[in-house]
Amino acid sequence: MKSIPPAQPEATFRLHQARVSIDNRQLLSPLSLEFTPRRVTGLIGHNGSGKSTLIKLLSRQNPEFGGEISWRGKPLHQWGAREFARQVAYLPQHLPVTEGMTVTELVALGRYAWHGALGRVTDEDREIIARAIESVSLTRQASHPIEQLSGGERQRAWIAMCVVQGSHCLLLDEPTSALDIAHQKEVLSVIRDLSRQRQLTVIMVLHDINMAARFCDEFIALRQGEKIFQGGVSELMTEQQLEHIYGVAMGIIRQPENGDLISYVR
Repeated sequence: MKSIPPAQPEATFRLHQARVSIDNRQLLSPLSLEFTPRRVTGLIGHNGSGKSTLIKLLSRQNPEFGGEISWRGKPLHQWGAREFARQVAYLPQHLPVTEGMTVTELVALGRYAWHGALGRVTDEDREIIARAIESVSLTRQASHPIEQLSGGERQRAWIAMCVVQGSHCLLLDEPTSALDIAHQKEVLSVIRDLSRQRQLTVIMVLHDINMAARFCDEFIALRQGEKIFQGGVSELMTEQQLEHIYGVAMGIIRQPENGDLISYVR
């Protein structure tokens, strides 16, 4: 009789008393929390509240920290670089220059986690790349240079690159910061759909609270490096909770077309 292999730990991060200090200044206070797997979690709060510090910590961009952080039950420092890249994809706020590259060439960079920079792209890789490009609705632009794309299309191409890593988690630092409202909606719709279709854990920094409320499942609010809220949209979108997070009087209205809650400053 064949033995049943042990179940894989959930694709999630756990933090216990995680903290970051630079020059005796506390950027992230001792933080203990667990992210819900296969959900879209929005990191919200004022500028300088610790959101980007937290996401850089999870992505191993900031190796100097105190406390404990684990991915799938294994401490971060025990993951090899390529092994971790096959599990977790990170998209920074400020993206590298891609001049002269096509959409397909950019997306193909995500396969380096599997083959290395000098690895040969196989037929299987090409199929994975094509499916990822299709999943972000860029098939018609696959051979186009990146610099010819709109802002929303460029961001979707980068997201496709993360997808071909085969990762179980996407860490996105302000993926809509340079986009107009229409392109913000376009990109966030793609992220939400990918999470649902591929059962991905997504953690992203967002500034627009109404966009976050529309496209995220859960929220973590930070203030001066401390967690001050964790919960769902119905708990978040109240006048009292938003005032607590942002420090200004807020009002809430319900959109008549779809029932979405929309906040505004009084």
